[in-house]
Formats: sequence, C-alpha cells, structure tokens
Amino acid sequence: MESLIIYMMAVMSEQGWNILSLTWFVIAVQGYQSYAIRASRRKDSLAGVLHAYRQRWMMRMIGRDMRISDIGAVANLERYVTLFASSSLLVLAGLVTLVGYTDDVVHIGGGIPFLPPQSSLEWQFKLFVLILIFVYAFFKFTWSLRQYGFATVMISSAPVVYGDIADNKDLMDHVNRSAKILSMAANNFNFGLRAYYYSLAVLTWSIHPLVFMITTCVVVYILYSREFNSSSLAELKGSNDSKNRKTIVDYHII
Repeated sequence: MESLIIYMMAVMSEQGWNILSLTWFVIAVQGYQSYAIRASRRKDSLAGVLHAYRQRWMMRMIGRDMRISDIGAVANLERYVTLFASSSLLVLAGLVTLVGYTDDVVHIGGGIPFLPPQSSLEWQFKLFVLILIFVYAFFKFTWSLRQYGFATVMISSAPVVYGDIADNKDLMDHVNRSAKILSMAANNFNFGLRAYYYSLAVLTWSIHPLVFMITTCVVVYILYSREFNSSSLAELKGSNDSKNRKTIVDYHII
C-alpha cells in the first residue's frame, strides 16, 4: 500500500498539469451541458426556437395530402448527419492507427519547436481521449439518423385533416410527438457537432496543458454564444410568433 501511495504521488508530481487540465476539460464540458439544459427552460435558445418551428411544420403537414416535400426535408437533414457519421469513422481509423505509431509521433513532435518533450505514454493517453470523443460523436450521429427515420414514419402515418386542428387532442398529440422526435434527432446531431468542437480543444493539449484549459474555455464560450446569443437566433425569434418558442426537448433524452 505504501509503495502504491508513493507511485501515485510521483505520477501526480510529474503529470499534475495534465491531470488538472483534463479535470478542467471534463468540468467545463459537463458544466456547460448542465447550464444549457437549465438556461433553455428560462430563455430563448436555438434548440427551443427551432422546436417551435418544428411544431408549426408538423401542424401544416397534417393538412397536406402529398407529403413528399416533408419526407424530402427529413431526408436532406439525414444526409448531413450521415456525412458527419462517416467522417467520424474516418477520423477514428486515423487515430487508432496513430496509437500504433506513437514512437514516430514522439520523434516528429520533438522536431516541432513549440511542442514540449512528451513521452510515448503521454501521446497515447491524449490520443485515447480523442478516440473517446469521436466514439461518442459517432454514436450520437447514428442515433440521430435512427430518430430521423422514426420521424419519417410518424409523418407518413399521420392522418390528413383539413382546417384547424388546435382543438383536436389526438391530432395535436401526434403533432407534438412528431416535433419532439425531430427535435431529439436535431439535439443528438448537435451533441455530435459539439464533440468536434471539443476535439479541437484537445488538440491544443499537445502544446501545453494551460493552453488546453484556455482553449476549452474559448470553445465553451463559442458554443454558448451560438446557442443563446447569435444573430441567427435573433432572426429566428423575429419571425416566430409561436407562444411555444421556449419549449425545449430535454437534452438528456436519448
């Protein structure tokens, strides 16, 4: 037990900055996600405003006999998700390959002036973190694809009703559930995109752990600005008169 404690203290002294920066990264990522969930219930966000648009879309879909345009719109969204899912696999293949050539990575990194000396084990650990991030992204993208498929089924199975359906409880329930499935798919796609943003922060870890911590803060700020304070959000709010525009699909629903 004593030898284990001595070993752990030695690791902490040698890798203190790396442990601190990784802890900072995890806290920042989880902290922003928790904040985004709570803040979206109190004020306008891209996810909330777009959910209101999807509700309006599904209400208009009910009154259309031919729904080729609706299915086509979902298929177009699926193409974007498929592109990122495929890209994630390619990135993962490259990262896994790099793990087997860490000695060469150490040699190449030693020739770059602004990179500090790093052991093969350090490079492997940092690559492992990147691999975890892109595995997460891949699962989010593929689940988003499946949810868009579910939405297609719900659109196709919806009855055709002309006129106002606001007082029809069953139809409004179908409209809300369809919009919710679409929003869940969009949220999972958004989570996958966030993983790409976070991976850019992890890349700076090889420069210095302090640079990694600063970059993580910058990435979180960019994500916050785009979700809650972007010009796109202002335009979407300006043309959306729905009283439900603050409705938000919970981020933790998968």
